[in-house]
Amino acid sequence: MFFALAIAVGVFSGFSGISVLEQLGNFCSKAFMRIFRFISTPVVSLSVIIALSSYGAEKSMSSIWKKTFFYTITTTILAASVSAILYCIIKPGNMSLEHSPKASPVFVKTDYAKYIIDIIPDSFFSAFAEHKVLSVLIISVILGIAIRLIKEEKEQSIVVSFFNGIHSIFLVITQFIIKILPIGLFGFITVSIMELKTSMDLKGMGGYFSIVVLSNIIQGVIILPIFLSLKKINPLKTFKAMSSALSVAFFSKSSSGTLPITISVAEEKLGIRKEISRFVLPLCTSINMNGCAAFIFTTVIYIMQNYGIEISVSTIISWIIIATIAAIGNAGIPMGCFMLSASLLSSMDIPMPLLGVILPIYGVIDMLETSLNVWSDSVVVCMVNKEVS
Repeated sequence: MFFALAIAVGVFSGFSGISVLEQLGNFCSKAFMRIFRFISTPVVSLSVIIALSSYGAEKSMSSIWKKTFFYTITTTILAASVSAILYCIIKPGNMSLEHSPKASPVFVKTDYAKYIIDIIPDSFFSAFAEHKVLSVLIISVILGIAIRLIKEEKEQSIVVSFFNGIHSIFLVITQFIIKILPIGLFGFITVSIMELKTSMDLKGMGGYFSIVVLSNIIQGVIILPIFLSLKKINPLKTFKAMSSALSVAFFSKSSSGTLPITISVAEEKLGIRKEISRFVLPLCTSINMNGCAAFIFTTVIYIMQNYGIEISVSTIISWIIIATIAAIGNAGIPMGCFMLSASLLSSMDIPMPLLGVILPIYGVIDMLETSLNVWSDSVVVCMVNKEVS
């Protein structure tokens, strides 16, 4: 009831043009994004540390990791592949940009060594302060494994209890946040409506926009439910149970920020075991980016096409792989995929005026792909929970 009321009031505020309501919505949106940023990184870290340090059987943990990684890679590749198929079917037309220089048909020159170096943390606290999710993940994995290798049982037990206690504190805080979540939802919706009113312009980009939207819808409504059905898990029941987390993801545009709510809802409404949810979901938030893979593929190929680069079958196949790898390394933050696409285009010396044209409609795309990412995380954790006894 409160969620429905928050959505209704948010829509009204966004369309009303009333300055006080718009300012209130903007304040609530910014406040909750800060709250989500505050709680999400510690939850990611603590969940992984606890899962690795206190899980009972090495064989079981290995099985959970392998299954999570397999489903993550499979669903992400499928998401990029769906966008590739739609691209070939729809064949979006070029934008007409005056005085746009032609780009040379070069292949990706991304400095992956530098990318990996940047992920490696050089300070324990800076990784958390700067919300570098992959760096935090590396620190947490190392800590979790190191705790398991402590030989003295008493010391190991004390350390594990300490992290369990801190984790419990953050989960209690999460419950507080969930209770006041409709306020944040009101803010997110108000700001989103305001952005759409002032900047949404699909003129000349209908084909591109259709591919991005349809690829997200097909992945979320057809592909992922098929995975659940094959494991004899009811997709509708799962979607309904995760609806509150998906709503927050949609309007906040941050899968990392939504993580504490995703974990809480998965455990309470889907019955996912804590040792599964608190390892798989933080991991998925870092590496399971279905929506991002679809966006990267479509955007980069579309801009390459606009600058006269031949889009061959080999180019499409190459970019399915590149988009998958890039999506796995993307941070689950607002505009993360957009910035990653810009980085890839820059690495190929391709001019980026078109990226500026795409930016006004990216707010809508970001909503869809973030909710798809969280929905995909939910599907993966359900399948892993079902398979690991």
